Amino acid sequence: MDIMDTDKTMIGLDGEIWMTVGGEHLGGPGRIALLAKIAECGSITQAAKAIRMSYKAAWDAIDAMNNLAGEPLVERLAGGKGGGGTRLTARGAQLVANFKLIEREHRNFVQRLGEQAAGIADDYSLVRKMSMRTSARNQFSGKITRLVRGAVNDEIELAVAGGHAIVAIVTHESADSLGLQVGAEAFALVKSSSIILVTGGDGARYSARNRLAGTIARIEPGAVNTEVVIALPGGASVAAIVTSESSNAMGLAVGGEVTAMFKASSVIVGVPA
Repeated sequence: MDIMDTDKTMIGLDGEIWMTVGGEHLGGPGRIALLAKIAECGSITQAAKAIRMSYKAAWDAIDAMNNLAGEPLVERLAGGKGGGGTRLTARGAQLVANFKLIEREHRNFVQRLGEQAAGIADDYSLVRKMSMRTSARNQFSGKITRLVRGAVNDEIELAVAGGHAIVAIVTHESADSLGLQVGAEAFALVKSSSIILVTGGDGARYSARNRLAGTIARIEPGAVNTEVVIALPGGASVAAIVTSESSNAMGLAVGGEVTAMFKASSVIVGVPA
């Protein structure tokens, strides 16, 4: 619905629905369109092309949604030409259907609001809340299960999807300003460049507090660096950036078992706004 101002310029009210989990952006029209196209095409490659998204960006979005949803929304199909296709899980299909329902109701609401707003103010506009954006590749949402006070810093343990735990070290001041306490919702951000990959182990001991073992799901080689995405038990994933030389020397390959390790001091803790 459009509003006519004194200069006869058409002003319209518009808006979009965004889903969040613990303050983290789960999905909006773009990501839901990707899921819907995967259901239609049975292929992430074709779905990404259909909505003008790169293959890597599509997988990044799927990894983020799986982590925040706490369970897989997309799954691979074994067999067939080219190694099989991809389809939505029951939870993924339900999410798409429910989002479309909510989106339809939202459009009706905005239309009614536009009708009521006509003539109230020449420069009337609808303000929307902005979802948080971050450059950290790994984002985990969960609840604080342990908080240990130290002389200067506090140790926070966060239970995240898949039964995993992430330990972070923050200052007293940060813990107090964020209102961190056992049972509170929080999220952990970890840059992919902070992840160290280990294969085998041979009984070696490491100082890194966080260790997430899984299976290599994807490898994106580059001229200098390589991105490695590890699928974790329970449906979550973690991405690491290593040099291409290290990737080759370690013999990293899809399907291989690997452990992603990172220091507690490398974890950034946040809370929903």
